[in-house]
Amino acid sequence: MEVALFGSVFVTLFVIMDPFGIIPVFLGAVGKRSSSEVKRLAWQAALTSLVLITLFALFGDWILDYLNISLPALRVAGGLLLLLVSLQLLTSGTVGSVKTDDAANIALVPLGTPLLAGPGAIVAAILFVREASIPAEYVAIAAAIVSIHLTIWLALRFSTGILALLRPAGVTVLSRVAGLLLAAIAVQLLADGIYEFIISWQE
Repeated sequence: MEVALFGSVFVTLFVIMDPFGIIPVFLGAVGKRSSSEVKRLAWQAALTSLVLITLFALFGDWILDYLNISLPALRVAGGLLLLLVSLQLLTSGTVGSVKTDDAANIALVPLGTPLLAGPGAIVAAILFVREASIPAEYVAIAAAIVSIHLTIWLALRFSTGILALLRPAGVTVLSRVAGLLLAAIAVQLLADGIYEFIISWQE
């Protein structure tokens, strides 16, 4: 296995996906759910992200070309989705209700994507696979993708201790802060996507 490539992919995805920085947003999204439900959401979100990143790493170029989707469009779509989620957190303090079906939906959207498997991580995975040429490099990329998602799962799994300390009032405050952070991330994604559209039109 190419150790240098493994380190490069892992560090790149770590910076983009920010496993520890996502904890406040995760806690804000899960709201006042039970500890067991939060733990389930943690692994479901990490698994969702792993599946999506793997699919795009393997078939990303083909999927985008087949659907005629540009990378700037992917960024704008992710930004719009995050903006909707941030508005829910800012106004109601949670995303969805406490029903099991809604919890499963939250693990998929917004936790699994676009918070974890967002445009940045997807593009990075596509580019790393595009540049690989030998089996050892593909193994290194696969190992790095699995490793970063194990890190994400551990970070979210043990965030329940923070949730227990916050109490309901703390969770409400954290939800509002998470909504503000998500809104900022959404605006940045929209700005980047629009900027890339403008640059491509000028070429």
